[in-house]
Amino acid sequence: MATVIDTRERGIAPGEPARAAARPALSPAGGREDARLPSSQVRIDPAASQGRGVPRLLRRAMGPVLIVLAWHVASVTGVLPPEILAGPTTVVSSAADLIATGELQEAMWASFVRAMSGLLIGGGIGVALAVLAGLFRLGEDLIDAPMQMFRGVPNVALIPLLIIWLGIGEAPKIALIALGTAFPLYINVYAGIRNADVHLIEAGRTLGLSRAGMIRHVVLPSALPSGLVGLRYSLAIAWLALVFGEQINATEGVGYLLSNAREFFQTDVIVVCLAVYALLGLGVDLVVRLLERVLLSWRPAFTGS
Repeated sequence: MATVIDTRERGIAPGEPARAAARPALSPAGGREDARLPSSQVRIDPAASQGRGVPRLLRRAMGPVLIVLAWHVASVTGVLPPEILAGPTTVVSSAADLIATGELQEAMWASFVRAMSGLLIGGGIGVALAVLAGLFRLGEDLIDAPMQMFRGVPNVALIPLLIIWLGIGEAPKIALIALGTAFPLYINVYAGIRNADVHLIEAGRTLGLSRAGMIRHVVLPSALPSGLVGLRYSLAIAWLALVFGEQINATEGVGYLLSNAREFFQTDVIVVCLAVYALLGLGVDLVVRLLERVLLSWRPAFTGS
């Protein structure tokens, strides 16, 4: 993002001396004049925007590439035996076989539907309870204490009860994911509502906004950033709960592949399943990031330096 400085505030004369004086203080790339700006202002472009240095996408890819390279070297040299962990070439070959038979696609779709169903149910319940607890003191008194109490119970410990109550079909798997995803959304949306800017609320009252208008135009938009953070936490927990849930008598899904591979000591298939979990989680996280860009475009934020 370019930065505009006012040369008069810095005691710099207009023209070339301004660019030279601004360079060491703000950016090694220096400033450039913009015809759309007044003569007293200079636009300073960051070095990254001028194509200098390693591209950011390449820098982000270097870490995973180095890990895979070290893994390959360890496998080829025998430091890492295939009985402990198959090499990357074997894993890629196994993934290609699973894709060719269509087995991997069917498992991914089954797991994705389970995770999204649990997230939809649990997230909806968490957001609804957070809105009630955040907007009304009576709701806070009735809802917050039980939610904080149940939040400390490990979801995995509920699996025996879920099997007794719901059987061994799809219901306990989706219920486990729903239980895991409800709490992060509840906590973040509740905190977002209670941390709404007091000055904005006072401004809304001054403008004569009704209670419904205040909630719609001030409180809920203020809670949106925290809610999206909670959604990202919930997505991460959804995939974690899915791993445990698909161990409950699953007949399809990535967890089913994982269980079969464990029975036959197929470390290559196990790594493929773990990679699929990671890619599914990364994919939905990217969707949430895009949502953040769209829904929070009105909110300036620090993007790093």
